[in-house]
Amino acid sequence: MADEGQAQRAAKVFDALGLTYEKAFARSEAHLTSLEWLLGRLAPGSRVLDVGSGTGRPTASALSAAGHEVLGVDASPVMVDLATRQVPQAVFRHADIREVPLAEGSFDAVCVYFSLLQMSRAEQSAVLARLAGALRPGGSLVLATVPADVEDLAIEFMGQPVRATSFAAEGVVAAVRAAGLAVESDQVVEFTPDHPQGAPEPHLFLYCRLPV
Repeated sequence: MADEGQAQRAAKVFDALGLTYEKAFARSEAHLTSLEWLLGRLAPGSRVLDVGSGTGRPTASALSAAGHEVLGVDASPVMVDLATRQVPQAVFRHADIREVPLAEGSFDAVCVYFSLLQMSRAEQSAVLARLAGALRPGGSLVLATVPADVEDLAIEFMGQPVRATSFAAEGVVAAVRAAGLAVESDQVVEFTPDHPQGAPEPHLFLYCRLPV
C-alpha cells in the first residue's frame, strides 16, 4: 500500500506552486530536446503516459499537438485542473501513480519528468518496473530526475518544504536497467529554475527503450 501521507505532502507542494512551476521550468532546453527525441520515435496516434503531468505544458501539450493520445497522472488536484484547462486534447487523472492500474503493453511511450523524487528508493524502483511493464515491446521511456545520493532529505524547493529522495546518477541508471529497460543515451545538465528562490540543480535525462 502506498504511503498516503507522502502523496498528500507531494500534492500540497505542487498545489501551492501551480503555474509558478511551469514558468520556472519553461526554458529547460534539455526537457524540450528530450521531447523532440520522443516525438521522433513515435508512430502517428501513439498512446503516451505522462507521469507527474503537472500543468500539461510542455509535455502533454507537445505530444497532443503532434496527434498523440496522452494520459496524464498527477497527485496534485490543482495541477490536474490546470492541465485539463490548458491541454483539453489530453486526458488527466488526479491519482497516485503507485496505485493506478497499468495494463501490460498498453502504452507506446512513458514520460517521467521529476515525478519520483518524493518517493522512497524502493518505491521509485517499483514504479519504474510497473512503467516498463506498461510499455509495448520497443516502446520508449524518457526519465528526468535530480541525481543525488540522498534519502528523505529535508530541503526547500522554490519556497516549499520538501523531503527528497534520489539516487546518484549511476544508481538511477541501475534502477532503470533493473526495471528491464535499455538506456540508449543520457544527458546531465545544470539548470536554475526561473524563480526568486530557484537554485542551480543537476538534471539527469535518460533516453530509454523496452527491448523487443
